[in-house]
Order: sequence, then C-alpha cells, then structure tokens
Amino acid sequence: MASYTDKAGRPIVVVTGMGLVTSLGQGKQDNWAKLTSGASGIHRITRFPIDAMRTTIAGTVDYLPQSRSTAPDLSEELATLAAEEAIAESGIGGKGAFPGPLFCAVPPIELEWPQRRILAQEAAPNAQVSYDDLLRAAEAHGHDAWHERFLYGSIADHLADRFGTKGQPISLSTACASGNTSIQLGVEAIRRGDCEAALSIATDGSVTAEALIRFSLLSALSTNNDVPEAASRPFAKNRDGFIIAEGAGALVLESLEHALARGAKILGVVEGVGEMADSFHRTRSSPDAKPVIGCMRNALADAHAAPEAIDYINAHGTSTPENDRMEFTGMSAVFGERLAGIPISSNKSMIGHTLTAAGAIEAVVSLMTIANGRIPPTINYELPDPAIPLDVVPNVARDAKVTRVMSNSFGFGGQNVCLILTGEPA
Repeated sequence: MASYTDKAGRPIVVVTGMGLVTSLGQGKQDNWAKLTSGASGIHRITRFPIDAMRTTIAGTVDYLPQSRSTAPDLSEELATLAAEEAIAESGIGGKGAFPGPLFCAVPPIELEWPQRRILAQEAAPNAQVSYDDLLRAAEAHGHDAWHERFLYGSIADHLADRFGTKGQPISLSTACASGNTSIQLGVEAIRRGDCEAALSIATDGSVTAEALIRFSLLSALSTNNDVPEAASRPFAKNRDGFIIAEGAGALVLESLEHALARGAKILGVVEGVGEMADSFHRTRSSPDAKPVIGCMRNALADAHAAPEAIDYINAHGTSTPENDRMEFTGMSAVFGERLAGIPISSNKSMIGHTLTAAGAIEAVVSLMTIANGRIPPTINYELPDPAIPLDVVPNVARDAKVTRVMSNSFGFGGQNVCLILTGEPA
C-alpha cells in the first residue's frame, strides 16, 4: 500500500487538476503547444492610448469579454476560467461545491482612471479637485457597485461563491511571488490537517496605463518596442527589463490519501515549499542574493531533497538586468559547479511577466514539463551574457527526462517563495 506521508510524517500533497490562461491562449494544452513551439504572446498594446508611453508592448489577454473592463473584472474572469479547467480535470466535488478552502492571489486593486474622471466631474467641474471632493462625490452619487468591485477581497469572494469553496476565502499578495504563496498556503493547510483539499488560484488582469507608468518610473520595463515578440530576453546580455503581462493559473491540491481514495489521477506532487523575506529595499532584492539562497535551500530542506536531486529549474527569469543576475548568483551558491549542467528556462520569455499570477502559471508548466519529458525553451536568447553562464534551453524546446523541478518566484520587496515539484510520490 502506498505511504500517504512524506519523510517528515506529513500528508503528501498532490495536484489533481490544473488550469491556465495567458496571452498565448486559454487552457493548458493550448498554452503547452505554444510554449514548446517557442511562440510569443507579447504584442502591441491596443487597450489604451500608448502615444506618450516609453513601453508600448505587453502580454495582455485581449480575447475575453472582460478584457476591456476593469482590472478586477478581468482578473476575476481569468481566475474563473483557470479554476473551471482545474476543477473539471480533477473531478473533485460537485458543481458549485468544492470540498476545501480557496487561497487566491490577486493584484493590488484601486479605483481606475475612468471612475476617477467621473467622480472628478461629479465633485467640482471646472475647478481643482481634492481627495475629499472625490470622497464626497462617491458618497453622494450612489457608487455602491464601484465600492464593492474595488474592494480587495471582492475577486476571491465571488470565486468562493461560484465554486462553493469552504470557509473564509483568503485573498493574498506577495508581489511576484504571490502565485507560489497561494500554493504554499494550500499545501500547509493540508499538511496541518485543516482540510483534505484546497483550491489555489493566482490571477492578474491589471495591465493598465497607470500600471505601465508606475513600472516605467521604476525602470523595470523593457523599451524594446519595435519587435514585441523579441523584447523579453531573460538571461541574455541585451536584456533591458520585463514585459508586463496578464494571466491566471489554478491548481487543485489534495492529500495523496484523499486523492487515491476517490480514484483521482495524480498529476504531480508539491514536495517542498521554501520562503525567505528580504528587508533590503521596498522594490529591489538584496544584490548579495542571501534571501534568495535561503529561500531555495529552505524549499530543498522542506522537500528533504539534496540539490543534486533537481534536474530542471523553472527560473523566475524576468529579463531585468539586476534580477536575472541576482537569481544566477543565488543558484550558483545553492548548486555550485553543477549549475552549468542543469537545464533552466524562463516561461516569461514567451508569456511575459504576469506578476501576481506568475508562480501558479509556472508551477503548472513545470508539472507539464515533468509529464511530457519536454522542456519549454527560453526564446530570444541570441546573445549570451558571459557573466551568467547557464544552460537556458535556448530558443528551441528540449526533450529530456525530468523528475524533480525547482520553480522560483522572487517578488518586489524581497518576497521570495520556491517550490519543489515532482511527478510521482516518493
């Protein structure tokens, strides 16, 4: 009989359902076909005027009914589609009756420019408008629907109602590590015995003009606008910033015992989770990579796995000069000379950086890499950076036996979470 516990005596946590939506398309099979063919979802922005923008390209999801609505509306639709796919694949529960809690990573939410303009007109047309004027206008003109829509917890609340998850839904944000954090919380809940199943979702549909301006002011975005599909260049010498993007990933997590008891297909195992925060700066990570090193080592220790057991790394790989260098420094410390022989790839070279959603999307891709024995490439790797000597699986997918993956997510402000994923329970 299979052991239901890991080496620490905790319930083994498995994945029985996965869903994906990105700029490449809807559904994990469509995404997988395009990722392994080296297709790019980066394109010119058409959602809002870009005349004065330094960056005019993104990985926006433009093919859905909510794509031209507000960021929380689109984020909710992306999450819904990913969760529907994951739950259908898992076959768990009944319609609108998921038998576990929801852990939902969502982007920061705030009133957007169109709503602010309306409030300003209502507050004091033809005069300077103060913040207090906007508050009075909001109170006087019956904008209850806006108030509900722009509450941070509204996306998770709606998803919990739709899918019938149990208990209070958790809305979370750990910047670009949020997707991995949503998985981490689900794993920890199952390990504690709080539940036998959990739904982890990470979503981000927040590519707006204001978001682009803010990231541009941080000099974080690429300005290689001429050929959009060639702009994201993780680990290449000519990388100059990330490409902001949208998408969602969803995973149904279960204890191994619960999954086997109901005859579910096991898609993979979340063997280890590591985190380590960094108080170096509000947006930059510590350049000595110590928190990143600690995060990766914590993940390996949680999985009771040695560095030698990792045979593929799904890198954070944003394409920013500083972040890619910092990730290389961290991986070098953890894996030593062996790092040069470990294949690495960055899905962000094709999808772009989906910020809040990135970790969950990359966890799904990592498990599909194990299942298919095929590593998606890092496209646009034409000019290697001699200071970052890595096997980045350049430009073309590679067939390889992959048994254990490290998937990295490193967020602004030093919020770091790494996962160790395998295909079969040990």
